[in-house]
Amino acid sequence: MIEVRRLVKLFGVKQVLRGLNFHVEPGEFVALLGPNGAGKTTFLRILASLSRPTAGSVWIGGYALPSQAATVRCRLGVVTHQPLLYGDLTAEENLRFYARLYGLEDASARITSVLELVGLLPRRADLVRTFSRGMQQRLAIGRAILHDPDVLLFDEPYTGLDQDACDMLDTVLREVAARGRTVVMTSHDLARVETLASRFDVLSRGVIAASISRHDLTGKNLLDFYREALA
Repeated sequence: MIEVRRLVKLFGVKQVLRGLNFHVEPGEFVALLGPNGAGKTTFLRILASLSRPTAGSVWIGGYALPSQAATVRCRLGVVTHQPLLYGDLTAEENLRFYARLYGLEDASARITSVLELVGLLPRRADLVRTFSRGMQQRLAIGRAILHDPDVLLFDEPYTGLDQDACDMLDTVLREVAARGRTVVMTSHDLARVETLASRFDVLSRGVIAASISRHDLTGKNLLDFYREALA
């Protein structure tokens, strides 16, 4: 589903990604781990077609980035540090706008279902600019899953969420994984992702330094694996 070969990203003379290779099978849930500044957000932005690589090749669902970005975007659901919502529209109007972009027909039932899932159904008619950071993050998650995409990219999605919202996101992620969707998620919360992901990759110094499946993690915990990968 995702194939990345020799990916390089430069910001001026600073090399953030250094020939990174990355492969994800359909239906895999990969937790992308790494210290601050390792390049996780940069990498996800490239996968989301929000940033162009300096060199290397990126394929998602058989389509190349950035040349076929418009086609790829229709198959992606993305949650970044920016909620990408319209503050002067209501929660429902935001989702209806994105439903039109995704070409969803008769989207009312789907919008109601998504708002209920992320716990915002009672606030469907409220302007997004009146929402807290956590509520905006909930709606951003709803926007990402609205069109039932093949691939979901989450960049630290738990940031700004209270415990109830974190539990809601856990439910969403398990539901997505159960439906065979492909997920790549960055997170610093090792304890939480250890129960969710099927594979754990550590990004360090611009490359994938180590990778392990949940099955092969037997006998050690994720924190030990992570520390060994960074040593």
